[in-house]
Amino acid sequence: MSHTIAAVSTGSQVSAIGIIRLTGDDCISVCDRVFTLNSGKSLQDAADRRLYLGTLRDKQGRTIDQCMAVVSRGPHSYTGEDTVEFHCHGSPAVLAAGLESLYLAGALPAKRGEFTKRAFLNGKLDLTQAEAVIDLIEADTADAAANAAGQVGGALQRTLEPIYGDLRDLCSHFHAVLDYPDEDIEDFGLNNYRSTLCQDIAGLQKLISSYAQGRILRQGVAAAIVGRPNVGKSSLLNALAGYERVIVTDIPGTTRDTVEETVLLGSTRLRLIDTAGIRETTDLVEAMGVERSRQAVEHADLVIFVCDGSQPLTQEDEAILQLCSGHKNAVALLNKSDLGCRISQEDLPFATVIPVCAKTGEGLAGLAQVVEAMFGTGAPCDGTILTNTRQYDACRRAYEALLRALEAMDLGLTPDAALTDVENAMEAMGEVTGATVREDITARIFERFCVGK
Repeated sequence: MSHTIAAVSTGSQVSAIGIIRLTGDDCISVCDRVFTLNSGKSLQDAADRRLYLGTLRDKQGRTIDQCMAVVSRGPHSYTGEDTVEFHCHGSPAVLAAGLESLYLAGALPAKRGEFTKRAFLNGKLDLTQAEAVIDLIEADTADAAANAAGQVGGALQRTLEPIYGDLRDLCSHFHAVLDYPDEDIEDFGLNNYRSTLCQDIAGLQKLISSYAQGRILRQGVAAAIVGRPNVGKSSLLNALAGYERVIVTDIPGTTRDTVEETVLLGSTRLRLIDTAGIRETTDLVEAMGVERSRQAVEHADLVIFVCDGSQPLTQEDEAILQLCSGHKNAVALLNKSDLGCRISQEDLPFATVIPVCAKTGEGLAGLAQVVEAMFGTGAPCDGTILTNTRQYDACRRAYEALLRALEAMDLGLTPDAALTDVENAMEAMGEVTGATVREDITARIFERFCVGK
């Protein structure tokens, strides 16, 4: 029997509606102690998934709120257990009082992610779906939300299930022949499974290769804005952010450290890093900022080189160009286009050069198009893009184990040598879905969740 837990599921801010959620075998009885339906009936008599108006009261019988209650009985509920939700007015004081009343009536405080953890333990979700729930909550682009929603719906599970099934069939056939030699079982031949194994390797490889795009979907594009002092880097960040995030002056070296801001440029989330102007300096603090700028370029997904297009390139510009030249994804912005342009595209070693004016926003639409071309998915975000580092690592280990199994097969080794790697691959894939994952890892996953989810 599972104990009843309760939590506010809609955060602590003032809102039109606030939801208190309960789950557990005794949750309907707990709610009946503090909630009275206007019809005079008990929640025990309530039909599933219908809203009922009533009064939520405290221990002394005083009214906390006139609100709606909805019951979903297990196993046909999110957690697989009986659940109740109260849809209250969204005052934090009302929700706190309602929660306290439910605690006094017998409910216990829910832990972080405990509702979704119960759904996982009760077989309502596998681990890929459970982890996608928090990704969906945290998604801040339409593509990220669509991919997470697809995974909540089981898209990743459906991708892995046939591969796991192939490996299970291979192993079970081998062990059946080994354990029951007198039974009429088709002889086991490892080479008979070669094409299936190659197909499964290709499936895992495709999934693994999607992770580079998945990381961008989940974390955004780390974009370093670089250039010498006073060319308009901070003005560019402010223009993209839509407010004065960074102090802008005519004094060179105003930005003395890296400054980060997350913005949505078109449909792409950029984690902008406004770097200190890169130049030789004897100022210790500024020199530390310059070194951090160099590190930001090294680790960035995108480098945005900014120069003052109204002036010829300087030696400082040339030195920064050398720093950016080897980067895979880089774009040059000729800022201050309103003052005229004295630099041509041929002067810069970039495939893309865009004239912009950070003060007016002119040219930023062109930057959005370039970024979309560089980092757009190019494929539907239907849940089959791998975004989770833990899942990526497990899929990578499964892929490498199958490569070893195929190599053992090609070398003519005995079946048990190849099957050891096949079983290792199954173990790794089980970590993705939750079939073989350790309890401490599961606990760490659900600690990422907020209370009430």
